[in-house]
Amino acid sequence: MANVKNVAPGVGLCAAIAIPCWFLGEALPVVGGPVFAILIGMVIALWWKQPARGTVQDGIAFTAKKVLQYAVILLGFGLNLAQIAAVGAESLPIILTTIATALIVGYILYRVLSVDSAIATLIAVGSSICGGSAIAATAPVIRAKDEQVAQAISVIFLFNVVAALIFPTLGGMLGMSNEGFGLFAGTAVNDTSSVTAAAAAWDGMHPGSNALDDATIVKLTRTLAIIPITLALGIVMARKESADESASNAQAASEPSSTRRKDPLGNFSLKRAFPMFILFFLVASLITTIAVAAGADAAVFAPLKTLSKFFIVMAMAAIGLNTDLVKLVKSGAKPLLMGLICWICIAAASLGMQHLLNLW
Repeated sequence: MANVKNVAPGVGLCAAIAIPCWFLGEALPVVGGPVFAILIGMVIALWWKQPARGTVQDGIAFTAKKVLQYAVILLGFGLNLAQIAAVGAESLPIILTTIATALIVGYILYRVLSVDSAIATLIAVGSSICGGSAIAATAPVIRAKDEQVAQAISVIFLFNVVAALIFPTLGGMLGMSNEGFGLFAGTAVNDTSSVTAAAAAWDGMHPGSNALDDATIVKLTRTLAIIPITLALGIVMARKESADESASNAQAASEPSSTRRKDPLGNFSLKRAFPMFILFFLVASLITTIAVAAGADAAVFAPLKTLSKFFIVMAMAAIGLNTDLVKLVKSGAKPLLMGLICWICIAAASLGMQHLLNLW
């Protein structure tokens, strides 16, 4: 109970910031509540520094970490795996290609541009899977700092907005079909709100089109990639930490260099590597799938999906409060360039695969 009392003021503050940001996001979906929250949080942090926050900081830290994980778990209730398997199978080759492209390009740029490894990972994963949701799932696994999360979210947001604004016109210039644009929006735009905005704009330009439904299913299919990628990153992080721990212990014991780190995995444990909140995310998806198959109305799970989105807005407010805006702007050039190149490569890969498969 004492712990609840410690975190309650900070959690309440983040919720208070999240409420107006939620409505702003509803009014401007191309921007979205999470981006408003992180921006407002950063502005507040300019004049309200951490030392002056007292016990409120405990709740802010709790929201940035734990509430963010709860948001990912609840996100699973919006995924009907059976529907995704039935409708999303056609898009699978394109989805896998765009994800692989983003991860490969992201790794190359990380090496070439010397971008911070956590920021590079978050941008690559956010670009390849589903923007803010993927960053929310990945950040705890790789132990990303709040400023690194803010940097990645800012980069992803910028190119989400650009994509939502120009992709409908670009698709028309390229002579894409309604189905083709649905695939393009679902695979080449990152965040759900921007996918929806781009596809809805296309439908408005092409009466009778059903691109919005197609793009949404493709986007949900991409979301499932959160599971294998976070698991892989969890294993990599656990191996690295175990190896570092073994080296540190060996050095502390003044062992000869020839005997240090005989086991390159150190005390590696798969249980330790496994992000448990991702397991709960999968369980939530299975619950939804089984319930709908048994005849339940999918709308029953809508409040949990909405709560997930609100928790993400709260977590972004907390992350904004923990971020130095001045430092973020000064260090933003390389991550921005990385995001631009990833974005262009993903769009090119999506169009290229559609052309190769005779879908466009």
